[in-house]
This record gives sequence, C-alpha cells and structure tokens, in this order.
Amino acid sequence: MIPRLPRRALPALAALLLALPAGCTGPGGRHASGAPTTRPPLAERVAVDTSPALKGFYDQRIDWTPCPDQGDGDQDEPVVQCATLKVPLDYADPGGRTIGVAVARVPAAHPDARLGSLLLNPGGPGGSGVGMARWRWKGYGPLHDHYDLVGFDPRGAGDTTPVHCLDDRTREEWTSTDDPTYDHGRILADACQDRHADLLPHLGTRDSARDMDVLRGALGERKLDFLGLSYGTYLGALYAEEFPDRTGRLVLDGAVERSTDLVHLNGEQAVAMEAEFRAFAADCAADGGSCPLGSDPATAPNRLADFLDGLKDHPLRASDGRTVTAALGWAGVIDALNDGARSFQRLRGALEPALAHGDVDELLKLADGANGREEDGRYETAADAFAAIHCADAPMAPTGQEVDAALADLAAKAPLTTRHDPGATLFVPDCRPWPYRSPERPHTVTAPGSAPILVVGSTGDPVTPYPWAQRMAAGLPHAVLLTRDGDGHIAYDKSGCVRDAVTAFLVDGRMPAAGTRCPSD
Repeated sequence: MIPRLPRRALPALAALLLALPAGCTGPGGRHASGAPTTRPPLAERVAVDTSPALKGFYDQRIDWTPCPDQGDGDQDEPVVQCATLKVPLDYADPGGRTIGVAVARVPAAHPDARLGSLLLNPGGPGGSGVGMARWRWKGYGPLHDHYDLVGFDPRGAGDTTPVHCLDDRTREEWTSTDDPTYDHGRILADACQDRHADLLPHLGTRDSARDMDVLRGALGERKLDFLGLSYGTYLGALYAEEFPDRTGRLVLDGAVERSTDLVHLNGEQAVAMEAEFRAFAADCAADGGSCPLGSDPATAPNRLADFLDGLKDHPLRASDGRTVTAALGWAGVIDALNDGARSFQRLRGALEPALAHGDVDELLKLADGANGREEDGRYETAADAFAAIHCADAPMAPTGQEVDAALADLAAKAPLTTRHDPGATLFVPDCRPWPYRSPERPHTVTAPGSAPILVVGSTGDPVTPYPWAQRMAAGLPHAVLLTRDGDGHIAYDKSGCVRDAVTAFLVDGRMPAAGTRCPSD
C-alpha cells in the first residue's frame, strides 16, 4: 500500500489532549470467542523464576536521572526522568552479553493516589516509548494522576541497540525511486547484515516482551499494567501469552494481530486504506466544486490515483530542487490518510497546488514526514527498526501461488492504491532476503490464565483494520472488545467515550460491558 514505507504502522502521535466526555452505548452481546491455539514451541524459553542468572536482572536497581536535553523545549525537565535497564541480549544465555534498554518515567502527579507504573508503547514497530513518555505524557490526564508513566524503547528502536542500516544518501534513493528493478529488500537486508549481524536474531517482539517483564520486576511491580497503541498491541499480547500470570491491566488500542503472514495482513490493510482513499477523494469532490479532483465523487478517486501514478513518467520538481516521484507522492498521501477525516483538510491543501500548477512542495513535506526525513536531509532510524523487528517476527516466504492469489485480490479490492506497485504493498517490509530466520510463526495469540484485557478497535481504521481487533479479542480468552465507530488510526485520541472507558479500566478496574460501542468526537 505504501511503497517502501516502513513507518505506516506508526500511530499518529499528535497530542492526546483530553476532550469532553462522550456517551457510550452497550448493546449487549458478547464478543465472539474462538478456540485458543497452542502457543508455538520456543526452544530458547527460560524459566525466569528459577534462573539465578535472570534473577539478577529482575532485582537490579534503576538509577533515575534527569533526561538529557535535546534542545526541543517540549519537556518539563524536573518531571521526566531517564534511565537504562540492563537485560540479556539472548534470553537463552542470560549469563552472556547484556544490552541497555532506554527507559523514561514521569512520576504520578498524585503520589497519595498512586497505583503503580503504567508502561507505554506508541507502535511501529520502531516507535520510541521513551519519546512517548517524555513528550506526550501531558495528554494522559487521569492516568498520569494515578500512575508513573513509563516508556521504553524496544530492541532496535530509539536508544535501545538502534538498528541503522542505510546511510542517508541510500535511503533517499531507496524511498524515492520508481525503478521496478530496484531491489529494496535485498539492499536493506544486506546493509543490516553488514552492520548488525549479531543483533538481528534478538530483535523480535517476544524478546522485547521479556524485556518488559524484567522492567516490571526492576520497577518493583507485582503485575504489569500496560497501554499499547498499534504495534504496541502485539507487544502487549505477546507479553500476556508469555507471562499470563503477571498481567495486570492491559489496554491494546489499534490491534496488530499476527495469526497469518505479512502478505495477507498487508493485503487486508491495503483494502482498508483503499476505503479511506476513496472517502477522502469523494469528500473533496462533494465540496461545492472547489475540489482539484472535480465535482463528481464517483470519478474523483480515479483522478487522484491517475495524478499520483503519472508522477512515475512525469515527476515534478520541488522548489528545493528535489524530484517528487510517484513513490514519494503515494507515500505522502497514504501516510496523511492514517489519521482519517482529521487529515483531509491538510491533505487537500497539499494536493491543490500540485494539481493546479505543479507546486509539490507541500506534497513533498508529507512524503518526508512519512519517510522520517528531517529538514537537513537526515533520516530517522525507525524505518530500519520497522523492518528488522517485523522480519524477526515470523518472516515466512509465501509460495508463488499464494502471491498470485494475493495480487489478484488486491486488483479486485484495492485497485487504486496498489496499482503503482502492488508487489511493494504485499512485501512491506520485504523479509524474503532477510539473513535471519526466526523460530516464530504466525499464530493466534492466546493467554490462558491472564487477567482481563481491554482490546480497542475502530471500525474505519485504515492502518490496523477493525477485523484485527475482533480476531485479537476472540483469541485472548479473557479479553473484551471496545469498538469506536469512526475512521482514523487509534481510538484513544479520537473519542472521549474511549478515553473514559480506558481510564475507568486502568484506574478503577471497571471493564466496559461486552459489545460496548463509542462514537468519535
């Protein structure tokens, strides 16, 4: 869906300011419950309760200090604290090499009402939990009143063994080329192998889930309380599967469900994004004839797709001299649509000058934001982390017949957003040439014996489609599904009703009734 764009599962990290409460409705009826599947065997599994080598990690003292100043001025230095947690690189060899996990904490605003620590993850994979805690903590209102908000950078991301495979010049070409012979997967895989061969086998989500349990122990918490967004839901679900008896209150918003391989998941995501793409174009066309896509909602989506695809043969030059290709144009548009109708006006503002007189400066800004390119030309490393973590989580290669069937399905269900490069849609990231083969396999995550888990899904989520939340809730035997009616990725920042329900669960332990639906703000 987004050619060579390894940030598409990152949630929109706009400030999560609390809005006025909205009403919830509970129509009754319990969520579907599927038969739990057997957890896949894990040869390197270690019994943490009986391993003396691991006990030392759980008992370690965390030395909190003021976080280093990054010069952004968007942090209350006296409040936010940072530290490094020591964990084993390989949990099969806890006495071997260790690595440092970057951690940030904002102590509870009301110590007398403190409930404990609430771990946070913003998604990705590749998103920084440290950044989520340092710069977004003010958006969590009542949660911050009662919890220490604790974010950590998962392996490969942020400041925890960061994976940086491609230099900026190579990344620039990698993200912008429309050359169909350009081997994105092989180039990235070889670069990661050259630079990080020792790390690649230990960057999977299950490894980070084990790090979370060490962090729980080092924080002195008997149970883990957790708020995970987007990919963070998969991290939280695997934690529950790995340590069901240590789960406290878990909220998983924008579920990433891995019961099938990436090819099929990417195909489902493409269909959801196609619906959002068409909704944007139709909404623009219905706006009194001022839309650059025309006034016919039926033809507007095709006009937009034709313009973006046309950049392949007729790229446009931005005022800074850079060339906007079809790959960049599609990346900017699709990434902007992650936030649903909230982003329509901004996206329209970028497209109007581009379609009217070839001014693509604003469109290029959207593409740079999607690709993690800074104004000085440097690229964030989240893109490399995205690939490294995904390819450590069940990088199974589909057969040619399966690929052909998936391509045919895309042509039928997502013909506009995938026609530029349908192969790139299915293989984001492209794990086929990856040098490390994980023992993980796609499976329905299940956690018998866990505490109740709140799964939140949005009916029009174009990044983590609603069926993923339904499947995750059905697979976890003690989960309840809370539904937000509306588009855009993640529910917490788009519904006062959802925020109220999440707060009631995390603070008071009150789970919403099965079947509860929330409106969007």
